[in-house]
Amino acid sequence: MYDCIVVGAGPAGASTAYHLAKQGHRVLVLEKFRLPRYKPCSGAVSPSVAEYFDFDFTPAIDEQRRRVRYTYKLEDPIEAELTTTDPIWIVQRDVFDHFLVQQAQAQGAEVKDEIPVTGIESKGDRWQVITPLGALEAAYLVAADGATGPMAGWLGFPDIPLRLASLLDIPTPTPIAADCPLSFEFGLVKQGCLWSFPKRQGYSLGAATFLGKPAADYQTPLTCYSQFLGLEFHQGTLHTHPLKLWDGYHPLHTHRAVLVGEAAAIVDPLSSEGIRPAMVSGIKAAAAIHAALAGDPEALASYTTIMHETWGADMQWAKRISALFFRVPGLGYKVGIKRPTATQRLGQILAGELQYVDIAGRVMKRLSGGLLGG
Repeated sequence: MYDCIVVGAGPAGASTAYHLAKQGHRVLVLEKFRLPRYKPCSGAVSPSVAEYFDFDFTPAIDEQRRRVRYTYKLEDPIEAELTTTDPIWIVQRDVFDHFLVQQAQAQGAEVKDEIPVTGIESKGDRWQVITPLGALEAAYLVAADGATGPMAGWLGFPDIPLRLASLLDIPTPTPIAADCPLSFEFGLVKQGCLWSFPKRQGYSLGAATFLGKPAADYQTPLTCYSQFLGLEFHQGTLHTHPLKLWDGYHPLHTHRAVLVGEAAAIVDPLSSEGIRPAMVSGIKAAAAIHAALAGDPEALASYTTIMHETWGADMQWAKRISALFFRVPGLGYKVGIKRPTATQRLGQILAGELQYVDIAGRVMKRLSGGLLGG
């Protein structure tokens, strides 16, 4: 019997497995796809995640970027530079996720890919996990199977609405210039935005809404934006994928089981950043399971409390800013994005150096004042 079975080999699941295996626990990671596997994702990662690990992430980093460009309805461009200690990492998720899995394996975690989980059953002091290999058992269970995985539902957690987003991957025949910026466009997608993240040899263009109903058509604005950037839509591959944005406090633990990453809706409701918070949730979950295995009966409940206090409380402010900003993005662009400190603050938040609560009062005052003034 395993100490813990982790279902899902993304950043959250791999981070959980790494830290549990490092502490000597017998860990099994189950992944339904063959590794490495493609994952629709723009691939921005804060370098601050490195502080939680004792290995070099360099082999998993595709590019590093500091320049940022904004437009509103393809006009009024602004360019700025992140002032954080390190530039933002841009990664290819098949490479990055598999690299994390390999680090967990190096610590002793067992990994089985192409093994879907078809059911689970509580046996009181352990979980039974049903797979094509037969029934596997573990003292604790981690649901890390993403936005659409069945684990959260099987464990009895409430449904959280999903938002559909689109990602357009456009390869390029030659490497992209080192000074090519991360680009964000506000105004072409109602109550949402577009973005373009340059990688070593290609671009990831994304589109999503953050309020109201998802857009009926992302292809049109993505076509328009790709042309604006000098790219050709037809040369890319379009993917539709769900976002499980944080939508308020909800339990992250149950009897001998926890949710991590996007399975737990650990995704920023303003920026849709998911990789860094997913990894942090996996690290916190590993600490809780380690304590539970040592006999602490309140360890899993503490995981929920810690995530609510250290992450969820700040996401309350992110959600409030998002509700105001995307309601009137033109005003938000004018009184927020165009301010000289905007990119500096964005970088600090993505790097974990600053929280939304630190800027929420000023941001919401400007947005609310603009609405009243209008």
